[in-house]
Amino acid sequence: MSRSDATPDPRGELRPSVRENGGTTWAERAAGGLAGGALRVFLIVAGLFWLLPTLGLLVSSLVAPTDLNDGGWWRVFGAPSRLTVDNYERLLANDTITGSLLNTFAIAVPATLLVLALGAFAGYAFAWLEFPGRDWLFLVVVGLLVVPVQVALIPVSELFGTIGLFETTAGVVLFHTAFGLPFAVFLLRNFFAEIPRELLEAARLDGAGELRLFTRVVLPLGGPAIASLGIFQFLWVWNDMLVALVFADSANPPITVALQQQVRQFGNNIDVLAPGAFLSMVVPLAVFFAFQRQFVTGVMAGAVK
Repeated sequence: MSRSDATPDPRGELRPSVRENGGTTWAERAAGGLAGGALRVFLIVAGLFWLLPTLGLLVSSLVAPTDLNDGGWWRVFGAPSRLTVDNYERLLANDTITGSLLNTFAIAVPATLLVLALGAFAGYAFAWLEFPGRDWLFLVVVGLLVVPVQVALIPVSELFGTIGLFETTAGVVLFHTAFGLPFAVFLLRNFFAEIPRELLEAARLDGAGELRLFTRVVLPLGGPAIASLGIFQFLWVWNDMLVALVFADSANPPITVALQQQVRQFGNNIDVLAPGAFLSMVVPLAVFFAFQRQFVTGVMAGAVK
């Protein structure tokens, strides 16, 4: 104990100083508060820089092209009267963009639901069912995680062309489902394996079969992990451009390909590109914030386990 941590008593002897808050002095609390405040300021500044491109895209989508060509998008803050919704009105009148948004939903929603359903069934089987070669088969599934999408483009294109799925929505959905399943099985199997065995055995003693056990016990407990997986899968499919560019119908493409075609055909139609890009970004953000609580719970549970 140093002399700075001691105070003299009335008899002239040194005694330990009183520490506040369970062993911390006021100086230590002040230092911790300053460090926490600096970290908070840094995170706020980093968040603002991260949101700056999004803000620029939003402002650009609300400014007429003639005004945008006069200077940067930030000039609108000096003249708020330049903001207008005419770009969004023209966007909604563009059949190519609106049709591509609907087609993107038609691809992203089934591809996400199929991955969740098949991944949950397979994850439960690998976690709690006994069958020959289970561990080796799971190792094969884990090994598929390292297979890049680009490797499968040519052989799958030939296969889809043979069976009539090339340039169809169903073909794009099947491709995304196939490449999303390895991660889904890996994630859900590890999560389901952490469920206490005693809980499952108690349900079996009460007469629950495997299907009832899966739907009534495992799925409710695995809700956070399933929600996290759904967010990841939906974002990946919604923002995909490579698979859609190869397999989707060129006459009715998803939003990413439709925006790319607009750039190729019209070099400076920012009045269509800016609001279209912002709308394509708003949908994944809405999905994320709608399931934010389940996503955080799933991530934290995975980190603890």
